[in-house]
Amino acid sequence: MKMLTITSLAVFLYLAATLLLGRRLVSGAAAGQLNRLALISLGLGAVILHAGLIYNSIFTPAGINLGFYSAASLVMGMVALLMLLAALNQPIENLGIVVLPLAAVALLLERFFSSPHILASDGAANIEIHIILSLLAYSLLSIAALQAVLLAVQDYQLRHKHPGGFMRALPPMQVMESILFQLIAVGFFLLSLALLSGIIYLEDIFAQHLVHKTGLSILAWLVFAILLFGRWRAGWRGRTAIRWTLAGFVALLLAYFGSKLVLELILG
Repeated sequence: MKMLTITSLAVFLYLAATLLLGRRLVSGAAAGQLNRLALISLGLGAVILHAGLIYNSIFTPAGINLGFYSAASLVMGMVALLMLLAALNQPIENLGIVVLPLAAVALLLERFFSSPHILASDGAANIEIHIILSLLAYSLLSIAALQAVLLAVQDYQLRHKHPGGFMRALPPMQVMESILFQLIAVGFFLLSLALLSGIIYLEDIFAQHLVHKTGLSILAWLVFAILLFGRWRAGWRGRTAIRWTLAGFVALLLAYFGSKLVLELILG
C-alpha cells in the first residue's frame, strides 16, 4: 500500500508538471523564472520519488534486476532527471512535454508488470560501471533525439511561415542547435566510455546474447562520430543534423531495448 501511494504521488507530480508546461506551450508564452522554477521543482519531486521506487526494484538480494520494465523505468527516470538539471542553465524544459509523461508511464508499467532479468553481483564494481556509463549515454542521447524532433518541428513551422502558437515559447533555432550538439558531444563521450568499459570488463562483448546489442551500439557510435565530424569540418546543421541524430538514436534504441523486448517479452 505504501509503494502504491508513493507511485501515485510521483505520477501526480509528473502530470502536474506536464500540465503546467502544456498550458505555457499552448499560450505561446515565454518561460518566466517563477514558471520554470515551479516546473523544475514539480519534476524533481517526482524524480526523487521515482528514484526511491526504482532503487528497491532494481537492487535485489539476488543481484541487479534489469528486466525490460525495470530498465525502461530507470532510463526514463534518468532522462527526466538529466533534462531537469540541464534546464537550470539551458532552455530545454520544453522537452518535458514528452519526457515527463513517459517517465510516469514507465513508472506505472514497472509497478504493475514484471519481467525480471537478474545480473548476479559478485561484489565487483566493473559491470556496474559499464551499466552506469551505458545508461547515462543512452539518457543524454535520448534527450538529444527529443531536441532534434523539436528542432525539426520548429524548422518546419518557420519554413511554412507559421511563427505563432507554441513557437513563441521556443528559443531561437541557433540556440536550439547549439544545445543539440552539446548534448550529442557529451552523450558521445559517455557512449565511447561505455563501449570501452565493455571491451575491458566483459569477457566477450560479441557473445551470442550480446552481439546484436554490441553491433548496434557500435553503429550508433559511428553515426554520432560522423555527425560530430561533419559539424566540425562542414558545419552540418538543420535537417542534416536532425536526420543523423535520429538515425543514431534509433540504432541505440534497438541496441538497448530491441533485444530485451524480443528475448524477455516476446520469447519469454
